[in-house]
Amino acid sequence: MLDNARIDAMIPAVDVTRARRFYRDTLGLEDITPPDPKYATEGAMFQVGDCTRFMIYRRPEPTKAEHTVATLTVDDLDKEMDRLQGRGVRFEQYDQPGLKTDRRGIAESDGMRAAWFKDTEGNILGIGEMPF
Repeated sequence: MLDNARIDAMIPAVDVTRARRFYRDTLGLEDITPPDPKYATEGAMFQVGDCTRFMIYRRPEPTKAEHTVATLTVDDLDKEMDRLQGRGVRFEQYDQPGLKTDRRGIAESDGMRAAWFKDTEGNILGIGEMPF
């Protein structure tokens, strides 16, 4: 049954090596890519937390997604933003109907707080803090 299935995200990258370094070294995520040499340029896999994984796959052209491709939920958004900014991550600013960020890049709604940034391939990622 699908209600017990794990879901893994697929994130495109023109340069898998560059994206892999970003996710591993800048974000600090666990690289669980199989040691097979074909993965060096074709894809990479990362483990996040206890049961979430995602894969980076090579595509010849940059992504055209204008939406968040993945959001990481954290306990302390401010602390995580400080850590990521210290590693060179720049947070996006939004001012549109239904979504306005503060000067730091944080949007708040119903007790939820979130911020967005782009990876090396132009994919939009979010980090969020939930009240529950």
